[in-house]
Formats: sequence, C-alpha cells, structure tokens
Amino acid sequence: MPDLGFEVLFKGKNLLRLLGGLGIALRISLIAVLLSIVLGVAVGILMTWKNPVSRAITRCYLETVRIMPQLVLLFLVYFGTTRGFGWNLSGELSSVIVFTFWGAAEMGDLVRGALISIPAHQYESAAALGLSRMQTYRHIILPQSARRLIPLSINLATRMIKTTSLVLMIGVVEVLKVAQQIIEANRMSSPNAAFGVYLSVFALYFLACRPISLLAGHLEKRWR
Repeated sequence: MPDLGFEVLFKGKNLLRLLGGLGIALRISLIAVLLSIVLGVAVGILMTWKNPVSRAITRCYLETVRIMPQLVLLFLVYFGTTRGFGWNLSGELSSVIVFTFWGAAEMGDLVRGALISIPAHQYESAAALGLSRMQTYRHIILPQSARRLIPLSINLATRMIKTTSLVLMIGVVEVLKVAQQIIEANRMSSPNAAFGVYLSVFALYFLACRPISLLAGHLEKRWR
C-alpha cells in the first residue's frame, strides 16, 4: 500500500494545529465579510446615484479592485505602508483591511445590480408619497433587494474564505502555512507527507465552504 503521508497528521498536535490554522482563516474571512456587507451597501447605493463625481469615484474604486491582484494589495498594505508611513500593522489586520477593501467593492457591485433591478415605478411611487431618498431606500428598495443579495453575498463569503490562503505570503500562520510547517518538519521521516497534508487542507476548506454554498443554493431556490 502506498505511503500517502497521512500518519504525520497524528503526530503530536499536528491535526489540532491544522484546525487552529483554519480557525484563523475563518476569523479573517468572517470579520472581512461583515465589514464588506456594511460598506458594500453604502458603496452600492453611491454607484446608483447620478452624481458624476460619486459615480467616477466608485467606478475607479471598483476597477482598481478588479484589476489589482489580492496578493499585490496584501504586499502593498503589509510591507508598503510599514515602510512608507511607519505603521506597525500585523499580518491579520493587514489581511482584514485588504479583504474588506476587495469585498466592499464586490459587494457594492452586487448591491448596485440589485438596486437597478427594482422597477422604476417603485421609486416614483415613493416620491409621490413624499418619501425622501433615504426613506425610500430604507423602507422600500433595500428590503426588496435583500432577497436577491443574500445568496450572492453568501457566495462572496465562500470566495473570501478560499482566498485567505494568500495571507501565508505575509506571514500569517493560517491553515496552509501550518501545512507547510508540518511537511517541512517531517521531510526526512515522511517524505510523502505533502500529499496527505494538502489533501487534508483541501478537505478542511471543503467542509468549511460546502455548507455555506448549500445555504446559498437553498435560499436562491426558495426565493426564486
């Protein structure tokens, strides 16, 4: 029977270390997702305004996020600001900043799409009732958009969880970094450990993301 390297997971606290690394990745993702939802709603509303200044700013923001790789943003925040401004940012805080910056733009675009899908007569009816713009969004537009946004925002959360694997490049000891440490520590005694350890990382990411993906599919079918 081939040696697949699974035995290293049961040496010492290796398995617990992997679970702890996954917990760090999930914590970064959860904080970034929550902040992205709040900021993304505001950005999405700004994207629908006809003011040329606000539309230009939000368009520039969205295009920057789409063009710039997340890894470059991580390096820019973690290494660039430390040297440029003398800030002492931890790897986790830098990761939260970058993923929130990215997630808010993505969420904002989702919110914009949901808002413009609302029929124009909804806005006209609100204006006829004397509602202000803020009241219109709060009481009429946002509640209708929420059903369309929730499945999409859940999918964004799964993407963010998977993308946290990049934070190992700035020294954050998340699940993939722990996996590398375990493989290196057992390089001589278990030369095939890479297969078993990375397959275990795949399984952990799958177990973390699959329920979220199922929830998004369920909500989408229920509200269709």
